[in-house]
Amino acid sequence: MKPYPFTAVVGMPDLRLALILSSISPAVGGVLVRGEKGTAKSTMVRALAGLLPQLDVVDGCRFSCDPAAPDPVCPDGPHPADAPAHRRPARLVELPVGAAEDRVVGSLNLEKALAQGVTDYQPGLLAAANRGLLYVDEVNLLHDHLVDTLLDAAAMGRATVEREGVSVSHAARFVLIGTMNPEEGELRPQLLDRFGLTVEVASSREPEQRVEVVRRRLAYEADPDGFASAYAAEDAALATDIEAAQRLLPAVKLPDDALRQIAEVCASFEVDGMRADIVTARTAVAHAAWAGRNEVTTEDVRVAARLALPHRRRRNPFDAPGISEEQLEQALQDAQPPEDPGPGPEDDGPGSGTQPPAAEGEQPPGDQPAPQQQPQPGDGTGSGPQSTVGSGETFRARVFRVKGTGEGERGRRSRAITDTGRTIGVQPPSVRDGRPHLVATMRAAAPHQRSRGRSGPGLLVRTQDLRFALREGREGNLVLFCVDASGSMGARTRMREVKTAVLSLLLDAYQRRDKVGLVTFRGDSAELALPPTISVEAAAARLEGLPTGGRTPLAEGLLEAARVLRVEAIRDPRRRPLLVLVTDGRATSGADAVARSQAAAGLLAGVTTIVMDCESGRMRLGLAAELAGHLGAEHVPLAEVAAETLAAAVRDRTGRAA
Repeated sequence: MKPYPFTAVVGMPDLRLALILSSISPAVGGVLVRGEKGTAKSTMVRALAGLLPQLDVVDGCRFSCDPAAPDPVCPDGPHPADAPAHRRPARLVELPVGAAEDRVVGSLNLEKALAQGVTDYQPGLLAAANRGLLYVDEVNLLHDHLVDTLLDAAAMGRATVEREGVSVSHAARFVLIGTMNPEEGELRPQLLDRFGLTVEVASSREPEQRVEVVRRRLAYEADPDGFASAYAAEDAALATDIEAAQRLLPAVKLPDDALRQIAEVCASFEVDGMRADIVTARTAVAHAAWAGRNEVTTEDVRVAARLALPHRRRRNPFDAPGISEEQLEQALQDAQPPEDPGPGPEDDGPGSGTQPPAAEGEQPPGDQPAPQQQPQPGDGTGSGPQSTVGSGETFRARVFRVKGTGEGERGRRSRAITDTGRTIGVQPPSVRDGRPHLVATMRAAAPHQRSRGRSGPGLLVRTQDLRFALREGREGNLVLFCVDASGSMGARTRMREVKTAVLSLLLDAYQRRDKVGLVTFRGDSAELALPPTISVEAAAARLEGLPTGGRTPLAEGLLEAARVLRVEAIRDPRRRPLLVLVTDGRATSGADAVARSQAAAGLLAGVTTIVMDCESGRMRLGLAAELAGHLGAEHVPLAEVAAETLAAAVRDRTGRAA
């Protein structure tokens, strides 16, 4: 069945242009496509492969070397100048989210290395993608170290594998394309910056366009080959234009005036580092080639900035990407020489996915409104009057870890047995996974050398001799916040401090690659405000809008937290939980509220728990500390959540002891 034609995709001009520019110049650094589910992100990416020019490839080369310029250090080489070759289409290689590192970068045969002294390298997905496309769907769910590996290879044009003192390097020039749904969690800003271009896509709200999308999709499903044939001429014309732009690219000039504009724009938006300037310059050159020009103009810089800068303005995961069109135009004008007439009346660059300037009297799109208390009507559940209070500025929070050693997904919080980290031992012989342990393998093989008839210098190694390293690293955990939203928390200052502390812990969870969830309790019930997710942005949004009021159903909150953890243990059994209970310890809802709370605490036995004590004032009841005792939890006053506060307390105690 033929793939969906590229030119048949309705709308999304920004994405269309970004993919074309990356195909013209892979040095741009690839494209990250952000958008809600069901917006044809994957459809357009897969259709792109059919537009790329066919490749001449050396026969038998697993790394797709070009016969006109083969890689001089190709593991399958060296290739002679007259090596036989064949022509094939460019590949689209898809990288699964759960792929292991060896599957991505390749693997080395340790048995042959020890026995014969030869390097037997089995190529991975990076080798298969050389001179083609590498597509990662849901790239935000990929392990950080694999994303780093992909982006390093895309930037350097080479991939290197090092195992036990053996190193192999090969060409890995490809167009990297990642898609993601921001609702499922963000990439870290450091990784976002490594993608050359970013495009925001959303489904059209125009009925006519939606009708056309459905009509074309149904026609394709009814007759894929016939539908593809109907758009074959348009796809072929577009492929010809891309090939012509690739030929023109080396001849495009980037004058100093354009470079000054790029520098002015990047400085105006206060992006970190110099990568933004370099990517914008490369994109502007590619856009000039796509437009058939021999020199970069202001319009090329404008288009490049719209694609290369929005995601580089984020300072933390709670910032929304985007750039101000007004600020962009002002920066271009500031750097524009007087004799330059500026952009023409036509503008075919991307326009959607950027934030327009705010109208007079409106809030700027990227700014958050000032915190304010807003009374809301009751919800009919006996919770009483409600109010909503915003948070303050986040701070660096203390690091809370789960006790013991786990075996969960790789992260940055608690100790765990992982496939990376420091070697602490050797896996049992029955375990056949992970990195080989060279010394242990040699020890296992040594007693059998005479019986195996060894006569040369090589070590005779069998599969059963292989031993694998036991490594200790860090894992990500499930951080479940259970927040008291009752009337006793409704004091404006106290709730602001609580939200600020929890937001700071959410930011810490984001940096440590944790899943997060949010349970709230007030009135006479508790609710799961946010099921466990890797999207800390969603948790932050729910927390900011959290109302307070009513009695304190502490028992119900603990029961709901226990239920959520029990269900999550079935869904994700390897991920250990960390419960953060935010309360002043009061239990005022229902009969025997205190007794029921103590009974509910018993259901959380064995769960690492932090009780964040929100009680303040001179007269304190100490109920949160008492609750922490029933839970076997660590009791942390709200004022000691900040890392700086803890450090100051340690210094103070040390000084008094001295």
